[in-house]
Amino acid sequence: MHQKTIMLVEDNPDDELLTLRALKKNNIVNEVVVAHDGEEALEFLLGSDTRKHPEKLPVLILLDLKLPKIDGLEVLKALRNDDLTRTIPVVILSTSVEETDIIKGYHHGANSYIQKPVNFSEFTEAVRQIGGYWLLLNKSI
Repeated sequence: MHQKTIMLVEDNPDDELLTLRALKKNNIVNEVVVAHDGEEALEFLLGSDTRKHPEKLPVLILLDLKLPKIDGLEVLKALRNDDLTRTIPVVILSTSVEETDIIKGYHHGANSYIQKPVNFSEFTEAVRQIGGYWLLLNKSI
C-alpha cells in the first residue's frame, strides 16, 4: 500500500522547521514533500510526473497564503480547477487573521483554514488535530 504523502507549501524556513518538528512530535511519520513557493508547488502538483504517476500526489496539502512567485490563493485556485488535484484536501496554515483571507480561502475551495499559533505547544496541538482528522479519520478517494 502506498504511504500517504503530505505536501507542505511554506516559504519561511522557521515555519517549515516548526511544522516538520510538530509532525514528528505527534508521530506523524508520513513522507513530507516541501515546496518553498507557489510556483514550485504547482510544478510538482500539476506537472507531467504526477500526471504519469498520480500515486505521487499528496493526500493532504498544508498551504501558506503569503508565498513568493505565486501566492497561496492562486495555488488553491489552480488546484481546484484541475481534475487531478480538485479533491485533495487543502488546509490553509497562515498567520493571517484577515477576514478577507479566510473568506477567499474558503471561496476558492480550502477544506480548512487554521491560524498558525504563536507558541510551539499550541502549534503542535494544531498539527496533531490536523493529522488525526485528515490522515486517520477522513476518507479520501
